[in-house]
Amino acid sequence: MGETYFATCAKGIEAVLAREIESLGLAVAGERTGGVAFTGTMEAAYRANLWLRTANRVLMPLKEFDCFSEQDLYSRVRKLDWPRYLTPSMTLAVDANVRDSHITHSKYAALKTKDAIVDHLRTKLGSRPDVNPNDPDLRVNVHIHRNRCTLSLDTSGESLHRRGYRRAQVEAPLKETLAAALVELTEWDGTTPFIDPMCGSGTIIIEAALKAANIAPGLIRESFGFERWLNFDKALWARLTDEARALRKSKLDVVIAGYDASSKAVKAAAANIRAAGLDEIITLGVKDISDFTPPPGPGVIIVNPPYGERLGDKEELAPLYKQIGDVFKQRCGGYTGYVFTGNLDLAKRIGLKTSRRFVLYNGPIESRLLKFELY
Repeated sequence: MGETYFATCAKGIEAVLAREIESLGLAVAGERTGGVAFTGTMEAAYRANLWLRTANRVLMPLKEFDCFSEQDLYSRVRKLDWPRYLTPSMTLAVDANVRDSHITHSKYAALKTKDAIVDHLRTKLGSRPDVNPNDPDLRVNVHIHRNRCTLSLDTSGESLHRRGYRRAQVEAPLKETLAAALVELTEWDGTTPFIDPMCGSGTIIIEAALKAANIAPGLIRESFGFERWLNFDKALWARLTDEARALRKSKLDVVIAGYDASSKAVKAAAANIRAAGLDEIITLGVKDISDFTPPPGPGVIIVNPPYGERLGDKEELAPLYKQIGDVFKQRCGGYTGYVFTGNLDLAKRIGLKTSRRFVLYNGPIESRLLKFELY
C-alpha cells in the first residue's frame, strides 16, 4: 500500500483531479476541499508529479496532531526524525497555511516549524541547515485547520502550475492547472475542433494540445522537489520520464486554434506555444471575435473573457458578452460553447440558456464555467 499522499488543487476541481488520479492507475483515498488523497509507493508520487494536469502540489504527510499552541507545534515537529530527510548542508523552506485555529498567523507557524527542525538537527548533528525560501532542497508544508495540524513534505517543489512554457503573458493569465481543469470539464475527446477565439497568451489551447497529444505536463519542467531528496531514486525517475516521452503522440489530425484581437496577445501565445513544443499542433491568428467563424462542427469553443475587477468595467464589458452570445448563436451551430467568467451579471448578457454550470475558483474569485449547446 505504501504512503498516503495529498494532491492539492483549486477549490471546485477536486472531482476532476480525483478522476485524473484514478486514470493514472493510482488509488484515491478520499476528496476534501482543495485536494485529493491517494495511496501508493514513491513511484506513485513521481508519476503524479509527472502526469497530473490539475494538481498544484503533491504533498507527503508525515504526521498529524492536535495543535492548540505554538509550543504544541514546536514540540511535535521537533520530535520527528529530521536527519532522515535533511542534512545540515541542505537548504530548507517552510510553507504554512492556518485557518480557524488558536495559532492565527501562517508566517508565525512557518517560523516555529523551521525553528523546531533546525534545533533538532543542531542537537543531533552539531550544525543546522540554512533557509532558502525560493529554491530549497526540502520544502516542508504545515496545514493547521481547527487546531489540527498536518505536517508534510512537498514532493513537487515549485507549484505544478509552473509547467515551464510560460515565456510571455498578457493581463491576468489563467493558471495552467485551472486551464487544464476547464479542458477536462468540456469533456473534449481530442477528435473534434477545439477553439478559443479570445485566447490571450494561449494557456487554454496549450493545455488542450498537451492533453490531446498525451504529453505529460511534467516533461516540460526543469525539476521537481523530490529530485533533491536524500532518497531520490534516479533510475526510477529516468524510467518514468522515458516512458512518458514514448507515449507522446507525434502527430495530431485535429484543429486546435486560438485567435485574439490583440497582436500582442497572439505574439505572447506564439512564444508560449513554441516553448511547449506545440507549434505544429496549434493554429494561431489575429482576429476579433466579431470576425470569428469556426469550421463545421461538432467541436468545442471556449472563451475566458475579461470580467471587470474595477467599478465601471462592468458596463464597458457588457457589449462584449452580448457579442459572444451573438457569435455563438449565429455562427457556431453544432458546437458546444463554454464561457469561463468571474462575473455572473455580465454572464447574463450572453443571452443564451446554459445547459450546465460548474462552480470553480480562480484564485479567490468564485467563478463559473457555463456550458451552452449551440444548434
